Amino acid sequence: MKNNLKTAILLAGIGGLLIVVGGAFGGRGGASIGLIIGLVFVGGSYWFSDKLAIRSARAVEVSPQQMPRYHAIVADLAQRADIPMPRLYVSPDPQPNAFATGRSPAHAAVCVNQGILDVLTWEELQGVLAHEISHVRNRDILISSVAAAVAMGITFLARMVMWGAMFGGGSRDRNDNPLGTLALVILAPMAAGLLQMALSRSREYEADRRGAKLLGTGEPLARALEKLDRGTRLIPSGVDPVQAGAYIANPFNGQKVQFAKLFTTHPPMEDRIARLRRGDWQ
Repeated sequence: MKNNLKTAILLAGIGGLLIVVGGAFGGRGGASIGLIIGLVFVGGSYWFSDKLAIRSARAVEVSPQQMPRYHAIVADLAQRADIPMPRLYVSPDPQPNAFATGRSPAHAAVCVNQGILDVLTWEELQGVLAHEISHVRNRDILISSVAAAVAMGITFLARMVMWGAMFGGGSRDRNDNPLGTLALVILAPMAAGLLQMALSRSREYEADRRGAKLLGTGEPLARALEKLDRGTRLIPSGVDPVQAGAYIANPFNGQKVQFAKLFTTHPPMEDRIARLRRGDWQ
């Protein structure tokens, strides 16, 4: 219920933002256009956010015949968590990482990168998949997927405003308020990143705890997180920054890229590992 409420507030907020921006740059007509765009965007964020995440990862669905052990582990975990079997995907990304997405447990998907299959044992991978199944069971996947879609939309909107101000001529109000346009272009993507940061950190601790509880031990996930921490520092990822919060490990861990700290959506890895080994999940 709490995650559903957060999602509703998030969607209402982005819809309202589009109406306000439309009104600021086009008066009543612009506000009406903003309302229409807002309704389309809100509906699309809810229904298609999982497809955006899968497409961003360049992932492909795998069958039980292609990857029997992957399917067997997730089927067992889904049964323990009392949720439907999610669709399973593999991304060609060489960075060791994984995520879950979807609007509900009945419409969920789990994706692992090729890199995680290369570095983890099956026991360690089971720990990671238990974490992702816990996200599905807790219904974290809806709000994380929608937050990523909203962040993508906010960034796109800011770029459209920037290019419109530079080349579109636009209304007199826009030309009279260049600082307002500049503020929107700079602050909107920052707001998107801060939004994801606020939504993601506590969910990771809870998914670690529930994942360990599903298995009856936190050690496989703790060992996996140690390897993921090293791997994400050594191997860069081409994932869209707005999708970073969905992954079990921060895809930009240790990378010196512009605004990297803005997308620090995960709690410290050493703290997560220590909690698992202290038995805080019990």
